[in-house]
Amino acid sequence: MNIRRGLGFDDVLLVPKKFPLGSRKDIDISSLLTKKIKLHIPLISSNMMNVTESRMAIEMARHGGLGLIHRFMTLEEEVEKVKAVKRAENTVIEKPYTIKRTATVGQVRDLMKTLKVGGLLVEENKKLVGIVTRRDLLFTEPTELVEDIMTPQTELVTAPLKTSVDEVKKIWKKYKVEKIPLVDGDVIKGLIVVKDLINQENYPYATKDKKGRLRVGASVGVKDHLERATALVDAGVDIICVDVAHGHTDMSLRAVRELRDELGDKVQIIAGNIATASGAKDLISAGVDSLKIGIGSGSICTTRIVAGAGVPQITAIMDAYSIAKKEGIPVISDGGIKSSGDIVKALAAGANTVMVGGLLAGTYESPGTSVFRNGKKYKVYSGMASVGTNINKRIREGSDIESDFTDYAAEGIEAMIPYRGTVSEMLSQLIGGLRSGMSYSGSRSISELSAKAEFIRVNSIKEGLLKDLTMT
Repeated sequence: MNIRRGLGFDDVLLVPKKFPLGSRKDIDISSLLTKKIKLHIPLISSNMMNVTESRMAIEMARHGGLGLIHRFMTLEEEVEKVKAVKRAENTVIEKPYTIKRTATVGQVRDLMKTLKVGGLLVEENKKLVGIVTRRDLLFTEPTELVEDIMTPQTELVTAPLKTSVDEVKKIWKKYKVEKIPLVDGDVIKGLIVVKDLINQENYPYATKDKKGRLRVGASVGVKDHLERATALVDAGVDIICVDVAHGHTDMSLRAVRELRDELGDKVQIIAGNIATASGAKDLISAGVDSLKIGIGSGSICTTRIVAGAGVPQITAIMDAYSIAKKEGIPVISDGGIKSSGDIVKALAAGANTVMVGGLLAGTYESPGTSVFRNGKKYKVYSGMASVGTNINKRIREGSDIESDFTDYAAEGIEAMIPYRGTVSEMLSQLIGGLRSGMSYSGSRSISELSAKAEFIRVNSIKEGLLKDLTMT
């Protein structure tokens, strides 16, 4: 047997080279996530249970990245989380939520809570008759009727369907209204929320679709993939990720082919995880638009201990990239990111984008449970192949835990990680480090980074670590 050497993030450093630009801010860090979707920043939040749901996906897209919603929930729950992202920002809300004038205040409150909105258009036979907002609900009783508390149509400021953004801004300056229904005569055709226009100015590089909505991805397994993916596409999802621990299997390849045949070009398809050139070749042949690389490299993944399988991440990326670059298929590095330096190394090895899990799991926007220990705040972080995650999965599926779980060998753990503030703060640190690393490598863009990068092996990482100092 010919045993070759594999290299991970800690085994290499990037050799510094001459930097041709005047400022690190001039570096182009945009990159392709899939064949058709480009990100302003090359970062994706991991499709793990304690990392990405709608709140994380919204923040990632606003900052120019993207969130992949995990699949460890019911189909209905995953669909609602996709819808929440797609409705978070819109140039025009094409199908605004409505309610009848005969509904009660109690019904309005329940609907607003369920939909997570602050206002509903009141309609009758598809015609606008008023609007009810949280302000209208103040000091009201649950049995009162909408028609008695709403702002009637005669007092509303409306606009035609094709009203431009500049015209909407003029309307706001004149009337100071936050919600502007779009109508054709009295027929409801849409809704513009001024808050969305403010977000467009605050987040000019947000990842959006052609309708001005935030982009989002969502995950499916290899068993209910067609049903789940079809429902997610109907909800507006931009990317479907075929998500399994070992993505180079007949089941995974069949799932990708079936999704491509069924959905065509309606959605982009990511698949993984793989760690070899042959895995990349087979998934590309099956019809993927992007490859997810990494087996056993995650911070709470124990696959390499339990199963004895995996490829060190730098080598895995390079092997997959050697095939993917010939076919124009972007590569995602998934797992093992401990710092911004690892992001730079992953991109230099050939990855187009990098998936981040542990570093984002401790942020405010992650869905993990917050706990306090010894006066410090932590968030729970579970591996997708951990005992806890799979117990919850089997309970949801109605499996018998006692008889059905005895042969399960966990390939992940549960842990508590320190609270790390907001996603915005974490991304700011990671992007700052990325720009710094690219400048040291003499690169003006991510494509140039992978072309110019020169790795050097290191025998020990201790030389670059903090020495015996007393921190202030």
